[in-house]
Amino acid sequence: MAVASEEATSICSHCDRAIPSSNIDLHFAHCARNLERCKICGDMVPKKHAEEHFLNTHAPVSCSLCNETMERDILPIHKGENCPQRIVTCEFCEFPLPAIDLAEHQEVCGNRTELCHLCNKYIRLREHYNHETRCTGVSDHNVGSSRDTRAAEREQGAEREQGARRRDPHEFSRRRLLFTIAITGIAVLLGSLFFQRKAEDTRVH
Repeated sequence: MAVASEEATSICSHCDRAIPSSNIDLHFAHCARNLERCKICGDMVPKKHAEEHFLNTHAPVSCSLCNETMERDILPIHKGENCPQRIVTCEFCEFPLPAIDLAEHQEVCGNRTELCHLCNKYIRLREHYNHETRCTGVSDHNVGSSRDTRAAEREQGAEREQGARRRDPHEFSRRRLLFTIAITGIAVLLGSLFFQRKAEDTRVH
């Protein structure tokens, strides 16, 4: 069976497409009248849609978050990875905030402490992961030597003694006040009896 030979083609000088040679003249007339090549991407676009093609494909656009102007094709990457106003979350508290504020926020947030339930120590949040991998569950407060214990007891005894000495002047003042009140009461009572007896003697005479 004979195989049909391929039809001869010619390259359109306007759009660089391979066109059957029998139709090349008709194609060229239509192509040159209706199409033009985009100077940016090289695509052939209808002349009546050339401006729309440029605006929708190549015109610079502004980021809706930071208002920075850029080419349209890099806008998605900018918004997802580079925009300083994109919303990110703090790794310590998961609070959402603009990326430009993240470093300052985490500097403060990471210094907050939480209680480790294994060793009962308060650990900074920024050190929490490394602490968990090394924590043995033994509190440093339970590892003190007997010497430290005796020193602590002596210190507590000294504090109690100082407290007692500080209380002595107040106790002395209170006793002196009670003594003064008692003496004054006795003096008033004796004076009253003296004047009463003197008045009786005066009436008798």
